[in-house]
Amino acid sequence: MSPKQQRGEATVDLVLSTALRVYASRGQQGFTVNSVTAASGVSLGSLYHHFGSFDGLAAALYTRCMGELFDAMTTAVTRTRTARTGVHALVRSYLSFTREHRDAALFLHASAYSGYLAAHAEQISAAKEAKLAPIGAWMGRQIQKGEIIPLPGPLIEVLVMGPVSEAARRWLSSTYAFDLDEAERLLPDTIWRSLRPE
Repeated sequence: MSPKQQRGEATVDLVLSTALRVYASRGQQGFTVNSVTAASGVSLGSLYHHFGSFDGLAAALYTRCMGELFDAMTTAVTRTRTARTGVHALVRSYLSFTREHRDAALFLHASAYSGYLAAHAEQISAAKEAKLAPIGAWMGRQIQKGEIIPLPGPLIEVLVMGPVSEAARRWLSSTYAFDLDEAERLLPDTIWRSLRPE
């Protein structure tokens, strides 16, 4: 990699890391191009050079945070030996990520309802599909072995990710008194029971 490419990657990393800090400290209203450039020291021209637009920056940050979450889940599930322990690992790794990387989890959950990702929906969807592929392959093997009920992939995703995502969202929201430790204790087996064969 050339020195110019290294500088470019370092700038991208700096802007993304700063953007996440800005979002975490100032919220969606304070998440602006001016606040990110001021906090990072990166010029507006450089930001647009690397991301195309502020929406492009938000999409890149979303993709990065999503990738970190799914990487953690993939690492957790591929270390397991049974369908039950795998489902438990998926649930716990999502909730652990939420606790340990609160800023990234907050950005993921809040951004899902924002308008700035719409222009990059195809790019985000492709990145999500690629990151979920190892988990989908693991699920497919469990279905073939008869360890998990044979449902379409999107329905399995809803059964696993739906309750966990909602638990994380409630914990991240200041409007709910939500016990994430309790969710981490009770949800894994509850979700497993919804997936195991009768």
